[in-house]
Amino acid sequence: MSAPQENTEKSSHIKFLIWGIVVAAIVAVFLPAPLFASNLSFLFYMMLWITMATSFNFVAGLAGYMPFGYVAFYGIGAYATGVLYKTFGLPIPVALAGAALAGVTIGLLVAPTLRLKGVYFGIVSLALAMAMKLVISLMPSDITGGSLGLILSAANDPVAAYYAMFVVLMGALAAGTWLTMSRLGTALRAIRDDSEAAEVVGVNVVATRLKAWIMATMFPALVGGVEAWYTNAIDLDSSFNLLVTAKSIVYAMAGGLGFLVGPIIGASTLYGIDQLIWRHFPTLNLLILGVVIIALMLLLPRGIVGAFAQRFSRLRRFIP
Repeated sequence: MSAPQENTEKSSHIKFLIWGIVVAAIVAVFLPAPLFASNLSFLFYMMLWITMATSFNFVAGLAGYMPFGYVAFYGIGAYATGVLYKTFGLPIPVALAGAALAGVTIGLLVAPTLRLKGVYFGIVSLALAMAMKLVISLMPSDITGGSLGLILSAANDPVAAYYAMFVVLMGALAAGTWLTMSRLGTALRAIRDDSEAAEVVGVNVVATRLKAWIMATMFPALVGGVEAWYTNAIDLDSSFNLLVTAKSIVYAMAGGLGFLVGPIIGASTLYGIDQLIWRHFPTLNLLILGVVIIALMLLLPRGIVGAFAQRFSRLRRFIP
C-alpha cells in the first residue's frame, strides 16, 4: 500500500472516530433527558433544529442547492400527520410514516426542478411552499380543519413525542453519515463543485442529486409531524411559517455547510443563544438575535466549523 493511500485511510478512520464521539455525546445528552430534565421543551426543540439544519445540509451543503421554500415539507408533514390521525383515525406511528411518505412524494413531484440552478431553484421552491399552503387552505375544512386547524389533544404524550424526535434525529445523522462518508458523498461534492466535469468522469448527476434530495425532503416532513404531535396543534400560519426555512438556513450556515458537525454546532449554539436572549430580553429578542447572526456571518462567513477548517487547514481532513 502506498504512503498517500495509507494516510488517506488513516484520516478516514480518525474522521469516523471523531464523528462517532460526536454522535455518542448527542445520545448521552438527549436519550436520558426525560428522566432528569426540568425543561424538556428546550431539548425537544434543540433536536428539532439540529435535524432541520442537518437535513438542509444534505441539499445545500452537499448538492449545492438553496431551497428557500424548505418549510413546504415541514408543513406537509405536520398536516399529513394531523389529517391521518384526526380525520382518518390512524394511530400516530402510522400517521408519521404517512408524513414521511407525503414529504417524499412531493419531493419526487418537484424533482424535475433540480435541473434549475442557483436562485432559480430557490424561487421555485419558495413558490412550492406558497402553493402547498394555498392547496391545504382550499381543502374541505372537515378534513384539514380549515382556518382553525387541527387539535390532536387525544394523542397528547410529550415524552413519547420527545423520543420520536430523538429517533428522527438519529435517522438524520445516520443518513448524513451515509451521504457524506460514502462514495455518494464524494459524487455529491463533485457535482456541487462542477456538475459537468462530474458527468464527464462517469457520475450519474440526476440519480445522485435525487438521493440527497429525497433525504432532504423526508426528514423535515417527519419533524413537522412529530412537532405537531408534541404541541397537539396544527394551523396554516405556523406550519408554513417561512421562519422555519430561515432558521434552517441560518443554523446550518452558522455551523458550516458541507460538514456533518456544522449543523449540529450551528443549531445548538444559535438556538441556545436565542433562548438565552428571549429569557432576559423578550422584547428585544429578534433585534439582538439578528445582530448576533449578522456578526457571525461577517466574522465567520464559512461558519464556525468552516472557519476552523480554514484556520487549521492541516486538520481539515479529520473534520467530519
